[in-house]
Amino acid sequence: MSNPESTNASSDVDTVVETAGHFRIYLGAAAGVGKTYAMLSEGQRRRSRNADVVIGFVESHRRKFTEELIDGLELIPRKQIYYRETLFEEMDLDAVLERHPKVALVDELAHTNVPGSGRHEKRYEDVLEILEAGIDVITTVNIQHLESIADAVEQMTGTQVRERVPDWVVRKADQIELVDSSPEQLRRRMLHGNIYPNEKIPQALTHFFRTDNLTALRELALRFLADETEEDLLEHLQRNQEKGLWETTERILVAVTAAPGTDALLRRAARMATRVKGDLEVVHVVSTDAAPPSSTDRKAIDDLEVLAADVGATWHELNEDDPATAIVKFARDHHITQIVIGSSQRSRWKELTGGGSVIRKIIREAGVVGIDVHIIARRDRHLDAGLLPEQNEEYS
Repeated sequence: MSNPESTNASSDVDTVVETAGHFRIYLGAAAGVGKTYAMLSEGQRRRSRNADVVIGFVESHRRKFTEELIDGLELIPRKQIYYRETLFEEMDLDAVLERHPKVALVDELAHTNVPGSGRHEKRYEDVLEILEAGIDVITTVNIQHLESIADAVEQMTGTQVRERVPDWVVRKADQIELVDSSPEQLRRRMLHGNIYPNEKIPQALTHFFRTDNLTALRELALRFLADETEEDLLEHLQRNQEKGLWETTERILVAVTAAPGTDALLRRAARMATRVKGDLEVVHVVSTDAAPPSSTDRKAIDDLEVLAADVGATWHELNEDDPATAIVKFARDHHITQIVIGSSQRSRWKELTGGGSVIRKIIREAGVVGIDVHIIARRDRHLDAGLLPEQNEEYS
């Protein structure tokens, strides 16, 4: 049984974005590639063509050439908020809406607003409201902030990714442009003090900004952009070809429980679905005679349902006593081609069913109907990433 509020979350935004302002994103592999510079340059070009352009929010990080591009562009005054005895500045959403320009430049799409600064927790929610008002938005984001990718980046870099944006928000953009820079060039810029203050440079170069990390992040950004370009082409072909030519597609099912590490399993399945251009179905099986879930388990399941919506998946809750049979039956009925399960699900499901290997049964029953099964090792993302207290700073 799917939750209509969660499964329709992205479809509701479809209507908003498609009937509102145009949405453009400058995507980067890491801080310092030049996303904000590119956004401001675009703003200046549009201003030179007499477009009504304002800066809703920009973070120059005291970079000289970036600050020079602000000159001549109208700045909407920031809202100032005291939080825990510290003064913060945030974008004034209501002031942007009241000014109602043709184009608003809004930096750092994944930013989390200071509590009490406005009606939205995240800046991407502010951006969606601006778009709904019919205002074009140009914004920036780094690849590590995408919800489906963030965990993998944490494991790879050992740096915690605190600020995240749902994949479906980024995919709603009318245009995504990659701002590219080689790892060597980024490290040179870092050494010259063009990205971070001098006191942060040594740790950045030996942690997040290692050459291997930057190479991997760049590849992730290129793959994401290539997927977007190919999706546009497929949509065009689908509109212009007979439906009979498009009968076959990959459909992936991921089975989830309240067990620790299932969020990482779901994100892994989301990346798999993205690579094969397939749909992702998330299935949670609840035994009909099981005791009510604990508050901890209920919260874990609720969080997974929200995460499923964020990565563009569809949530289903099944009330069955036999999880393995229920999963395979659902897969068969919904033409699933691949099932993804976590390696540690046996103990939890064994408690529900009274014995027997759920994984072995899924493999056996799925094999009979020709469905592939992937068993993914379940990890504690913080331990697996080897996060150290001094490494938890967000590099954005």
